[in-house]
Amino acid sequence: MSSNTASSSATTAGSGDASAVRKNSKRPKYSKFTQQELPACKPILTPGWVISTFLIVSVIFIPLGVISLFASQDVVEIVYRYDNDCIPETARANKVAYIQGDGDKNCTRNLKVPKRMKHPVYVYYQLENFYQNHRRYVKSRSDSQLRSPKYENQISACKPEDDVGGQPIVPCGLIAWSLFNDTYILSRNDTPLAINQKGIAWKSDKEHKFGKKVFPKNFQKGNLTGGASLDPDIPLSDQEHLIVWMRTAALPTFRKLYGKIETDLEINDTITVTLQNNYNTYSFSGKKKLVLSTTSWLGGKNDFLGIAYLTVGGICFFLAIAFTIMYLVKPRRLGDPSYLSWNRNPGGR
Repeated sequence: MSSNTASSSATTAGSGDASAVRKNSKRPKYSKFTQQELPACKPILTPGWVISTFLIVSVIFIPLGVISLFASQDVVEIVYRYDNDCIPETARANKVAYIQGDGDKNCTRNLKVPKRMKHPVYVYYQLENFYQNHRRYVKSRSDSQLRSPKYENQISACKPEDDVGGQPIVPCGLIAWSLFNDTYILSRNDTPLAINQKGIAWKSDKEHKFGKKVFPKNFQKGNLTGGASLDPDIPLSDQEHLIVWMRTAALPTFRKLYGKIETDLEINDTITVTLQNNYNTYSFSGKKKLVLSTTSWLGGKNDFLGIAYLTVGGICFFLAIAFTIMYLVKPRRLGDPSYLSWNRNPGGR
């Protein structure tokens, strides 16, 4: 009787110790998730699957590339570089001095329409070698100031264009200060051609980033004048050229929308452009271009997308053919262990 009692006591003590060990253990509770025993798909890339995948990609991408290129070719563009042509020959030795002077900077040029351009015809200005993505430049703005007049004094990030005589500049910062200020007046066959400059900014920017009660204040009144001026009686939400400019570009060559021509342009029409050449790109060897362009269902003229599709599709097609030839000329059994390195090299590891 005493022996059974002792055995029972020992068993109870042992189970208690095991429970305590499990309770104090840091091992996770057993489950199929923690032990990585959940069902999983483990595809085997057989030659048939690999070749079929490459062929499917090529069959999809090559037609898409051709379609994209045709869509891009349907876009009609007129691109005219005027930064050098609109400087008088006598002033080309010192272009910076000319552009910073007070003389008349009007420039008139004639452009020919190469193909019929259906409306709307978009008018862009294109700048090259202008790094709007520079870290110091991008940070030089106050988004809260642009949204609400309550925050017009939040100008700490806008140096050096933050205040004038202790009064805040609205909008402050280098981006607004360097606002593009060239202007374009167009006529077709001696008839004025209207450029609609409304609706060129993103709706989300107008409604959420630029306030309807925020008006320009002390803008371009410092010691150094930058680009364009702003009408102090028009709220920032309606200053669409500013809104377009404030959406900074990621690359040093970029286009920004100036306006829209809402009539068709016929082949061989003569477009007379009267340019006001004000913007100083000469200090940093920049270029200025005027662009008239139509669009397609894919957007503006851009061959890159079509070329990229064709390149990827062509590479996949080449790999599919190469793998097919290799499989037919020198086939091998799937999962053959004789191809393992330690089987082919008995002395290796």
